[in-house]
Amino acid sequence: MPLDFTAIDFETANSSSASACAVGLARVRGGQVVATAGWLIRPPAGHDRFFELNVQIHGIHPEDVLDAPTWSDQLDDFAAFAGADVLVAHNAGFDMAVLRRACEATGDVCPPYRYFCSLQLARKAYDLPSYRLPSAAAAAGFTDFAHHDAAADALACAHIVIDAATRCRADDIDALARTHALRVKTIDPAVPVQEPVFAVA
Repeated sequence: MPLDFTAIDFETANSSSASACAVGLARVRGGQVVATAGWLIRPPAGHDRFFELNVQIHGIHPEDVLDAPTWSDQLDDFAAFAGADVLVAHNAGFDMAVLRRACEATGDVCPPYRYFCSLQLARKAYDLPSYRLPSAAAAAGFTDFAHHDAAADALACAHIVIDAATRCRADDIDALARTHALRVKTIDPAVPVQEPVFAVA
């Protein structure tokens, strides 16, 4: 099987993982990035307050999302881009919690995506003083990107996975996971979500 996946990154308005305010996506086919996308999201009602800390990190303000699609409105576009791909994210537990919690907040069905964490992968594949996204991406040869821009972060994540797979000659995500003694997990709606603290990856 080829190295096919979709890298994702969410930004949130506050400490609630349901408060998605932006998403970035990068589609990989055969170990090459073939498409990217990103858009703003109006966070679900009750999770739409913007904390100053979050705004300082990603630069998205409440007025920026006034005319943005709601979580429910954009979910079809997200699903159309990702298809049946394995989702890959840097600190994937955070991004999968966003998917789960935002769907719960809006009453939408969260598809049972398979997912893989590039942060865990970087810790196995590289020897670095820090495994935050900029450091891991630099180790993969991807530098000078706008960290905390969701689309740029998704692209950086994709390059980490591509580089790690190239180094160990893994043909697909499952082989890459096995080579580094990691797991490709599945979102399970029956398992309660633990609310993560806002993550700076």
